[in-house]
Amino acid sequence: MPLATPPFSVLSDEFDAAPHHFYAQLRERAPVHYEPAIDSWFVSRHEDVKRVLTDHDAFTTEMFQVRAEPVMRGRVLAQMTGAEHTAKRKIVVRGFTGAALQAQVRAIRTNAAELLATFLPRGRMDLVGDFGKPFAVHVALDALGLDRADWQQVAEWHSGVAEFVTSLTLTPERRRHCLDCAEQLEAYLAPVIERRRRDPGEDLISELCTAEFDGVAMSDRDVTALILNVLIAAAEPADKTLALLFRHLIDHPEQLAQVRRDPDLLGAAIAETLRFTPPVQLIPRQAEEDTVLAGTTVPAGAAVFCMIGAANRDPEAFTAPDTFDIHRADLGTARSFTAAAQHLAFGTGLHQCVGAAFARAEIETVAAMLLPLLDEVRYSPGFRYRETGLYTRGPVALSLDFTPVHGTGTWRD
Repeated sequence: MPLATPPFSVLSDEFDAAPHHFYAQLRERAPVHYEPAIDSWFVSRHEDVKRVLTDHDAFTTEMFQVRAEPVMRGRVLAQMTGAEHTAKRKIVVRGFTGAALQAQVRAIRTNAAELLATFLPRGRMDLVGDFGKPFAVHVALDALGLDRADWQQVAEWHSGVAEFVTSLTLTPERRRHCLDCAEQLEAYLAPVIERRRRDPGEDLISELCTAEFDGVAMSDRDVTALILNVLIAAAEPADKTLALLFRHLIDHPEQLAQVRRDPDLLGAAIAETLRFTPPVQLIPRQAEEDTVLAGTTVPAGAAVFCMIGAANRDPEAFTAPDTFDIHRADLGTARSFTAAAQHLAFGTGLHQCVGAAFARAEIETVAAMLLPLLDEVRYSPGFRYRETGLYTRGPVALSLDFTPVHGTGTWRD
């Protein structure tokens, strides 16, 4: 028999304002929670979320055909299995590891320096709007080999694509807007793909254009879908993670001081941020057959949403899970950016996030630059912190004051 449904909805304003206030209630009273308004099931215990994400026979990624394919303009990595998934994932991973990653780290530093130059002398910056959002898109464009001069237009189209993928409810007007964004982004990429096929370079789009699967080159539609896959994965969580990292360190000044003294702790601070407030809060799957989870039968064909935020605060998986602690013994920092991670911020199993190593390098590189520059960092007077988002979640803004930095020649390298 299903457990009693708690007297609230994950679609409510109350849940949106502070999801973590409801996690324990969900795990204890309704670990498999049904939302009739969208005919979907929400799984909140760490053990159950891990099972859903690793039992690829019982819980498939079929729903991406509806949730992603219309705006991705083709099939994404999460929809693929077997040899196709292995081959195409390897191509993408190659663009984010080894020599390619080293080149991207250099580009990350350059991007960060250029964006920061305006704000450091002022001693005030919104880490989300002024820095995080443009920075994340710039870095994604660099990895793909796209022109950074187009970043604002690409960001606008990307926003529409991301809205489609991450919205649980869309009005007909918003759906049309999202599809328009996807069509325009596809049209923008078409001549780029054509040029890279003729004259490939060192970038990821060239890799995709010249790669083969089963002896056949990927179609323009295949390449477009993987480009959008990378753009969403690289840009969407990055600005959120960076802002959340600084929020938690400012809220825990003793841990901030420790990270400043010992930069080796930065990896643990990022991993704990991902556990405590994962930027991707929901990962969807579809039940292939009637399946019993935590005493509740989830019917075949049902949409199942894994609640990463709730799973990452499960006391069965983590000691004192509602405490932000970069020294926690059960985090396993060394494996926190791999498929063996104890936290589930990158998912787990076959479809674990393809860019986890890149995400670590990106956030670690820019945070290591920012920490010594943002001396005496604090919230700006009158700033009120607010987060938003059900599927992906992060601060609306993070207005910070710090000691102004004059004479930028000393920090650009």
